[in-house]
Amino acid sequence: MLEDVDMIDISSSVTKENDPPNIQTKENDVIVKTPVIKHTPWLEKYRPTKLDGIVGNEEAVSRLSHFARQGNLPNIIISGPPGCGKTTSVLCLARQMLGDSFREAVLEMNASNDRGIDVVRTKIKMFAQSKVSLPKGRHKIIILDEADSMTEGAQQALRRTMELYSKTTRFALACNASDKIIEPIQSRCAMLRYSKLNDEQLLKRLVEIAKTEQVSFTSEGLEAIIFTAQGDMRQAINNLQSTVFGFGHVNSENVFKVCDEPHPILIRDMIEKCLKKDLDEAYKAMNHLWRLGYTAEDILSVIMRVTKTYSMSEFIQLEFIREIGLTYMRVSQGVESQLQLSSLLARLCERADANLH
Repeated sequence: MLEDVDMIDISSSVTKENDPPNIQTKENDVIVKTPVIKHTPWLEKYRPTKLDGIVGNEEAVSRLSHFARQGNLPNIIISGPPGCGKTTSVLCLARQMLGDSFREAVLEMNASNDRGIDVVRTKIKMFAQSKVSLPKGRHKIIILDEADSMTEGAQQALRRTMELYSKTTRFALACNASDKIIEPIQSRCAMLRYSKLNDEQLLKRLVEIAKTEQVSFTSEGLEAIIFTAQGDMRQAINNLQSTVFGFGHVNSENVFKVCDEPHPILIRDMIEKCLKKDLDEAYKAMNHLWRLGYTAEDILSVIMRVTKTYSMSEFIQLEFIREIGLTYMRVSQGVESQLQLSSLLARLCERADANLH
């Protein structure tokens, strides 16, 4: 039986290669603890803590800054696509208004997980009833992310709760579609609308993070991340970190391996074949993507994005976009996917040919 001895510095000891992290092993009568390497997600590491750090949507952010300066926060609804800074903006606003009382005076919930009426009657109501010491003129803040996922019954109960505790509590709802929030709640809230971030805004932030982390990258690699993110800052940062951790270098090839979506070069080649009315070659390119395991939605999504930026006559471009949209609708309705993709290519070749006559 080996006797326990004091822990020693890991740098002066030897560990087995196959030892799992944070497991104590005995090596030369000495207990050794292997180190645990923790990587903070860059999404959290670089999440802004102040409103002036929010990227994009300057007009909406300036309104939030005005609320923070005045100290008189109304109930608010922030609607917009994913990854544009809705929840982060509300958290920054709450920190600036509540200061050291942030932890005690803020309740953050994801309504897509807690979407039923019981949540409103228990968690939200109990927090609204709780007493927290706050500076004069300040209120507790309840943040409901993805509020458009709440059932109508839960929203009706929330409306009543907003009325009862209006003197002590403010509500901040973040959602993708404001029309899914019932009218009685909308009428009680100030509405802020966020939009997707543009390529320049994404690029600036990605370069800042890449330089801070001393990441090896190419301009084509960052462009590929921006292409896959589609205006979503959250996805852009996650894709950047995944590429760095997976390959150590950010270039377009590595990015598309990580993101695993149809490579735009292959899609561009397929569109080029359609413009030349070469249906056989276009079909081969599509079939290659299909055999790689991409769904029809994956392929159509990239076809649409590439078509919008492809250099062609405006008439053909509009016709192509129309046909792609109609095909996307049919596929989303459950019609056989590969057949619809083949039909799309035939119609694109037909549209290209019609423009020549």
